[in-house]
Amino acid sequence: MDTMRERFIEVTSRVLDEDPRLAVVLAEITMDGFRPAQQRHPDRVINVGIREQLLMGVGGGLALTGLRPVLHTFASFLVERPFEQVKLDFGHQGTGGVLVSASASYDWPAGGFTHMAPGDVALLDTLDGWTVHVPGHPDEAEALLRHAYAAGDDKVYVRLSAQSNSAPRPLGDLRFETVREGRAGVVVAVGPLLDNVLAATEGLDVTVLYAATVRPFDDAALRAAAGRATADVVLVEPYLAGTSAAAAGQALVEVPHRILPLGVGRAELRRYGTIDEHTAAHGLDAASLRRRITGFLR
Repeated sequence: MDTMRERFIEVTSRVLDEDPRLAVVLAEITMDGFRPAQQRHPDRVINVGIREQLLMGVGGGLALTGLRPVLHTFASFLVERPFEQVKLDFGHQGTGGVLVSASASYDWPAGGFTHMAPGDVALLDTLDGWTVHVPGHPDEAEALLRHAYAAGDDKVYVRLSAQSNSAPRPLGDLRFETVREGRAGVVVAVGPLLDNVLAATEGLDVTVLYAATVRPFDDAALRAAAGRATADVVLVEPYLAGTSAAAAGQALVEVPHRILPLGVGRAELRRYGTIDEHTAAHGLDAASLRRRITGFLR
């Protein structure tokens, strides 16, 4: 199976041929994959080098000219390092663009903590008007990228990961999808953690909702699921634990409820290890999730 990052190169290169409004701005990362597209469109595939603040400035400037900029690098260098420029060059200037990240929370452990960004979605939550997609499969990544590129002048973040579910889900209208129905609680699985959640909840009487688009948060879907079940909600997110707790609480503000937010912990894991080892260390593998979910629901 190809990766989300490979699919990003493929679909974006095609859209560059189809849509003269699209422009890609890179900070060295993934540049080799875009060299053929750059040869065809040298004015719309720009590499600024390892200058992430400039990446945002160039993207905001292109948006002011009427182009639809796509900005790409590792998540830690796309959201965290140039955060002030994200806030000013897009939010303050009232421009739109598409931020496409790679490496997610800990997808390249050998890169160390500098290349890990579990707090990216939480940071964007401090800003107004960002749509956030977290695909769980390369097919979903392609669909969400195409949706983002065609989304007028909206501000969109697409969070790509090396982790993937075994099969894509039908995204439809981008709302949360009901994968299973039950009465003892609701588990919201985000992006590439769906397979682990399904394995963890096998045989449990719970509703499982799948979210590949997490902002705006699907209040109606969570309320409907909570209305069919005990209002005990577990959030399983592939980024900082608790990132969506406030959004879920707001959705259920008129419903008595409890929330267990699961995700990447705040403590820095200083051994490189593997992706699977980091997943287990944060309690996001299937066995750990089952133990934590059943303990909460009891």
